[in-house]
Amino acid sequence: MKTITKFTYPLFAALALACFAVLSTAQAVSPTPDGGYPGWNTAEGSGALFNLTTGGFNTAIGAHALYGNTTGPSNTAVGAWSLAANSSGYQNVATGQGALRNNTTGAANTATGFQALFQNTIGDGNVAVGIAALFANTTGGGNTAAGFVAMHDNTTGIGNTRLRL
Repeated sequence: MKTITKFTYPLFAALALACFAVLSTAQAVSPTPDGGYPGWNTAEGSGALFNLTTGGFNTAIGAHALYGNTTGPSNTAVGAWSLAANSSGYQNVATGQGALRNNTTGAANTATGFQALFQNTIGDGNVAVGIAALFANTTGGGNTAAGFVAMHDNTTGIGNTRLRL
């Protein structure tokens, strides 16, 4: 028993030191993600936040996410082409490929799902959850739609709610 103990502690110590040596050179992501842009902006993906001039506190993750945004602040776009046409709209959240794709100046919209609020341009205060929810909405505001293609054909309606099961 003494022989095992005699070799166990030194072996364990050497193994632990070897692990720490490897960890000190390891990185979580390679290459490291971009970020730390002026105005507290973060962008990752080809063309993400490509045209930004003065807008701050934006997060764009995905190819062409927030591509056209120039001055709009406080937007979050996650997914390829999400909020891609936004120029000065603010406080929008788009999650999913093409979510709020054509929004230009609309504000305070939330779109979650593939092409949710896809055609929205200037509508404010809309909430769309689900694939193509509020897809055709362009100028309508204050609408809430949840479910697969819920309120798909609404274009200018105001203050409507639709839950599609």
